Amino acid sequence: MMFIPELSVKEEEVAEVEKNIRQVEQEQPDEVEEEDEEELPHSEFLDIFQEGLARLVQDPLLCDLPIQVTLEEVNSQVALEYGQAMTVRVCKGDGEVMPIVVVQNATVLDLKKAIQRFMELKQQREGGVKHVSWRYVWRTFHLVFQGQKLDIDNMKLKEYGIRNRDEVTFMKRLRKK
Repeated sequence: MMFIPELSVKEEEVAEVEKNIRQVEQEQPDEVEEEDEEELPHSEFLDIFQEGLARLVQDPLLCDLPIQVTLEEVNSQVALEYGQAMTVRVCKGDGEVMPIVVVQNATVLDLKKAIQRFMELKQQREGGVKHVSWRYVWRTFHLVFQGQKLDIDNMKLKEYGIRNRDEVTFMKRLRKK
């Protein structure tokens, strides 16, 4: 049986999100339902979906999400609101800070996978580099929290003392000669 902590989201906020969802559903004209029987072209269906999604993302609870949101990102945001996840701020060498969402009992490997997923989504949205060799990245860099290397993949982040909104940095590995 899974333990769910007491919800930290105010009932009014949840009611507001539900109200917005019902409003989006009601704003869809009856003509769309009739056209649905005739099968909408894929492009029109995508337009309708993106329009509704854009309205949902304007909600105060989901406003941190990008317009081209994925289900994974929505689930992460909901987990954050319920206290089931935490945000780890990963600092790159160029000064960029990546807010990475992981579950409360995440391991170093989970954090590494979340960083990879974050970067892949970012590259898709910006049209950047098509492929990154993560094997090379993890061989060349390691993650550091308060001067301590996060070098044991199956160790939990909490065992390193990492909590919500803590900063972890990428640090270049020194070559052994």
